[in-house]
Amino acid sequence: MSQLTLDTQVCDIVTVLPKSADLFRCLRIDFCCGGKIALKDAAEERKLNPEDVLNSIKEMEKTWGKQGEVDPISFDSKTLVAYIQRRYHGGLRDEFSLLAPYITKVSRVHGENQPHLLRVQEIFKKLRSELLDHTADEDEIVFPLILIFLENPTLELKEKVKPYILELEREHENAGELLAELRDLTNNFMPPDGACGTYRLVYARLAQLEKDTFDHVHLENNNLFDRVRAAL
Repeated sequence: MSQLTLDTQVCDIVTVLPKSADLFRCLRIDFCCGGKIALKDAAEERKLNPEDVLNSIKEMEKTWGKQGEVDPISFDSKTLVAYIQRRYHGGLRDEFSLLAPYITKVSRVHGENQPHLLRVQEIFKKLRSELLDHTADEDEIVFPLILIFLENPTLELKEKVKPYILELEREHENAGELLAELRDLTNNFMPPDGACGTYRLVYARLAQLEKDTFDHVHLENNNLFDRVRAAL
């Protein structure tokens, strides 16, 4: 069992114990862009008891690895990139396409009486545009460059890679801010009493979109990009 303590950074806890991301997500503790912070400090920022949070993590740790979970941090860089593209990039493109008509319908039918749904639609469109452009840049330009650089970290490649990493991390932060606003607008993705089936479907799938995006960003920021930073 790993030695997780109150001083362990949140992002490192999720790297060692991926299932802990679900707990952090529920507690609204940032494990992606803001994850390089000690668990104690992160819990206190959310006005939580750090010891209670750590104990919950250690309970998860007892069963982790017994259910055959995939552990991407053990992958070599090429396999990790392929996993990110297959598990997250492809799924993101599909989900944005499939979810858009439902969000349009809910905002059209209920938006007049519940104007926050119009803002939900605006954020979804912005998130879709930005993340699709973002993942396309990664697939076509940045990931191939990263793999070449990690194989042969020359000074010339270093100068090419570094600004891309900084820009991608900024874009990740922006996506996180949009998702945080979505969570606030939707009351933690809890539909109101009596909401129709489509309304409930939209909220459930937005919650899943948030989960997948946070897991996706964590894997890039705190694993793949850390490998690049080490080589830099």
